Formats: sequence, C-alpha cells, structure tokens
Amino acid sequence: MNKHKRTEIFTRLRNANPNPTTELNYTTPFELLVAVILSAQATDVGVNKATDKLFPVANTPESILALGVDGLKQYIKTIGLFNSKAENVIKTCGMLIERHNSQVPDSREALEALPGVGRKTANVVLNTAFGQPAMAVDTHIFRVSNRTGIAPGKNVLEVEKRLLRLVPKEFLLDAHHWLILHGRYTCTARKPKCGACLIEDLCEFKHKRDYME
Repeated sequence: MNKHKRTEIFTRLRNANPNPTTELNYTTPFELLVAVILSAQATDVGVNKATDKLFPVANTPESILALGVDGLKQYIKTIGLFNSKAENVIKTCGMLIERHNSQVPDSREALEALPGVGRKTANVVLNTAFGQPAMAVDTHIFRVSNRTGIAPGKNVLEVEKRLLRLVPKEFLLDAHHWLILHGRYTCTARKPKCGACLIEDLCEFKHKRDYME
C-alpha cells in the first residue's frame, strides 16, 4: 500500500469521526490507567459497568488502596481475571503513591514498571491521557492493519512499529482510535462488513468481494 492510499484512508476515517477517543469511561489519567488494566481480555462495556460503581467511591491511588484487594474485588468481580487484576491495581496504587507522588507517570519506562501494565496498556495511557503518538495494537488493530494492507506485520510489535512509521504524521495521534473502532464495528473478525465500509475501495483485502452483501 502506498502513502497516497494511507492518507486517503485516514482522511476518510477522520471525516467520519473527527474526535475519536476510547470507549472506556474516565475523567483523570489515573481512572484511565485503572480502566485499561481492567480491560485486558474484557470488553469496554463490562469494564465501564464496574468502574461506574467503583470510581464514585474510590478514584485515587489512596482511596483504592484503602479498599484493599478484597474490597476492590467486590467492585470488579464481574470482569474476567478479576482476582489478579485486583492484586495488580492495589500494587500499582502503592507504587504510584511511593514513587510518583500519586500521579500517573507520562513515560513508557515508568508505566511499564507498574504491575499489570504492559506495552499495550502503556501505549493507551501515553496516547489518550498524555497526547503522545503511541500506537496500542490490540487484536482489532492487528487485524485491520494486516487485512487492509495499511501496516502488515507478523506480530503486534512489528505492526506497532510499522504503523508509527507509515501513518502520515497528521493522523498519528488519533490513528489508534480510528483503527480500533473500525475493527470493532466494521472490519470485524468473522464477517467484515465490506459492503458498508467507507474505505472498501482503498482496502487491499483479497477476499473483500466475498463480504460485499
């Protein structure tokens, strides 16, 4: 895929959704960090249901730490892997208080040192909370990047690095949200909605004609 095609793809995605953002509910970088930790192998809808009850009660490192692991579990027990996630969130709260003056750090190294925070989680926080052009490659972005030909790669890191290199700079800050939403609602895993896709004519998916109904 050439630069002209990529530019046109992201121009259309931007025109359709000028201000994309995460579907996780949050009001502070700390709330976003907690929500993203909880979202691993869970849906944003499921996480929002839990945090909509949790955050009015506890939404700072100190207040969540005060709940303790068992107390936190009561709010997040509807989310998959809630036992290990509760442990990680409590440990992360302690580290934020001890090392970062209760603030969420804005560097990848510091974020990835927090329990339950991997590269993808760090990228979401860096991009969404701090406006850095990071690319959080989840299953949706990985699929869309490979299927369309925007930035094919054999693994998540390869796709991430290729997207950062190939997405035109003017679109880089919001590209990760556009690609996630496109993968979640249009370029779906089992049956992509090619007939309703606004970039179908630019996409290089070999089998798109099979899904044009």
